Formats: sequence, C-alpha cells, structure tokens
Amino acid sequence: MRTFPAVVLTGARQAGKTTLLREALGASHRYVSLDDPDLRARAQADPVGFLTEHPPPVVIDEIQNVPAILPYIKRRIDEDRRPGGWILTGSQAFSLMVGVTESLAGRAAILSLLPFSVAEACGAPADDEDVDSLLHRTFRAATPEEADLSGTPALSDWILRGGWPEPRSNPEVDRKLWCSSYIQTYLERDLRALAHVGDLASFERFLRLCAARTGQLLNLSDLARDTGVSQSTAARWLSVLEASGQVFLLQPLHGNYAKRLVKSPKLYFTDTALATFLVGLHDPSPTMLGPMAGALVETVVVVEWLKAFRHRGEPPSMSFFRTGDGLEVDLVIERNGKLFAAEVKATSTVLPRHAAALRTFTHRTGAAGPAVIFADVDRATAVAPGVVVRPWCALGLSTPPAG
Repeated sequence: MRTFPAVVLTGARQAGKTTLLREALGASHRYVSLDDPDLRARAQADPVGFLTEHPPPVVIDEIQNVPAILPYIKRRIDEDRRPGGWILTGSQAFSLMVGVTESLAGRAAILSLLPFSVAEACGAPADDEDVDSLLHRTFRAATPEEADLSGTPALSDWILRGGWPEPRSNPEVDRKLWCSSYIQTYLERDLRALAHVGDLASFERFLRLCAARTGQLLNLSDLARDTGVSQSTAARWLSVLEASGQVFLLQPLHGNYAKRLVKSPKLYFTDTALATFLVGLHDPSPTMLGPMAGALVETVVVVEWLKAFRHRGEPPSMSFFRTGDGLEVDLVIERNGKLFAAEVKATSTVLPRHAAALRTFTHRTGAAGPAVIFADVDRATAVAPGVVVRPWCALGLSTPPAG
C-alpha cells in the first residue's frame, strides 16, 4: 500500500479477507461490497457514477462480481497514482485475474490470503521475519534454548479443524456443519459456475477423490477414470480448484541431481478440514491411525510453508524430490542458490533410520543443513548427523504461543 496505487487481495471464501481489511483499514478506507445486489446493480449500470460515489481510499470487496468496472478503476489510477487508494478483493481468481492482468498491469500488487497458519491461530506476535530469517531459524542445529511447543493445538485437532478462521477461532462452531455448508455454498455454487459443471454428482465425486489423494502424486488419468469424466474435464476442474485456492500442486525438483526423476506434481488440499470432511474422517483416532495419516500430516506441513511464502508476498519456491529408484524427500525449498530439505513423519518417535533419505539427498545435492524432519514432537532435537527433528507446528513459532 505504500508503493502501489492498488492492492488486489485474492483467496478462497472464508479465508478472512473482508475481516482483515475491515479491521486493518476501517479507520482509513471506505468499504463497499459488490456482494450487495443493489450496489452491484449500480456498479454495473453506471460504473463512473459508482466510483464517484465511492472514491479512494476505498476497499471494494468481491470485485469479481463486476469485472467490467476494472477499466474505469484503471482510468482513475492513471489520473491519480497516489499509493494505497484502491484495495480490491476477490474469491474467484479466474474471472478476477483476467480483468486485473488486462486492466491493472503494473498498477496493482497482487497478494493471496490463505487460512490461518498455526502461528496466527496460536496468537504468536506478528513480526517482520522474512523468508530468509525463517529458513535460517528452521534449518539450524537444535539448541537447549529451543521453545517447548506442547501448548499448541494437537496435531489431530489441526488436521480435523484446520485453519479456517471461523471454526478455528470459535470452538463452539460445529465442524461438520461448517464444512458441509462451505462445500454447498462455495464449492458447489461458485466453482460450478466457473467450471461450467453440468453433472453435479460427478463434480462432488471429483472433489472427494481429490481429497483422498492429498499428499500424493497426481495421476490425472486415474483421477478422471475414477470420477467417470474425460481427462480434459478433470484437468479443467482441477485448474479451477487450484485457482480458487482449494488445492495446491507441488512440482518436482528438476536438475542434474539424479536419474529418472519423477515428473508428476503432488496434490495438496490447502486446508485439511475440508479434506478430512470429504473423505469421512471426523474423529482423532481413525484420522491419526488410518491409512491417510501420513499424507494428512504432510499436507499440514507443506501448506504451512506455502502460507509462509504467500503471506509474505512471495511465490513459493518449493518442490519435492523423488526418483524412480525410491529416494524421496517431501519438501525442498530453493533459496539464493541453496537447497533446504525436509521430511514429514506422522509419528512422535523419530529414529535415526527415518533420516536416511535426507542424508542421502544432502550428500547428492550438497543441500544446506541441517536437514529437518517435522514430526509430532514438542521440541527440537538432533536425530542423526546433519538432521534435526522439529515440531510439526514450529514454523513461525520461535517463542511459546500466547496464553
């Protein structure tokens, strides 16, 4: 806001965009929502008059409902390029981004908001720690001064309840009812409109099959076959889920590090509350002891790093490593010419043998160290030469959580 005339904040519904902006900018910016039918009709019928009635500094919420207004905002910006005047939000990234790239290129900073990170949900004090500092603090040797993070949410609770602000901040909200309502009002309504879904039953089956595959390699032909649709239809539906912030595709690491590298991406839901709801997991025991436990814990940790990048306005320089001969590393972060490697384990007992893949990868690639295993533990410890075990929720929590 200090340097750009406009800021565009995107993200899935219920991620907290409106609440964030009304809390942060309520005293400095007018607020208008194009979800309001009367205001939407006014903006569509007379965009010039609408913008005259709502001049900057202004927050215009759900701008994707009237994309035709963007060229008129561009004209206003070109007449007055003072920074921070126009704050625009949108949930449907496809329709919004088309208008932004055509009308506001070079005029708008584009940011993405995901649900709460663990640190945010725990009330950790906000700071200006950048990605480099976060990496330095995470990928270092364990010390006696490491914080005990036993006061954070239980791993099973985070997997089942997720980071959506409403169910996370209010324990009285019924998780199953909230997830069911979210799917009905957002996934079925908004995404059907975006993806031109004609067969609702197939689309619902597609969603459930995607949820069952979180943390796994994406095989689009198998996904399409199991859904009962063409591969092109499955690809289109998946791209809409990705663009609207529901799923994230983690690409494989490329380079001369090994032969026969896997080329398919891995699929992750950006929040495990919806993923577990869609596959019928509702209680801690079957969740943590069932066949999806490892994939769900991996999803949590990978998405925490995704939030760390996106919430700092950076594209996520993340990948995974897998070869045809079975060597696999769950998460590789590339930064300033260095590789940082991490594995995720759904266990509270990490043994030296669990570090074998990380040690092999580090030897082959010269990755910066020490490598890290994220697991269901309370504090950081060394597990093998060059490998540290850290709590699954350690990211962004350098001090014990508030309260």
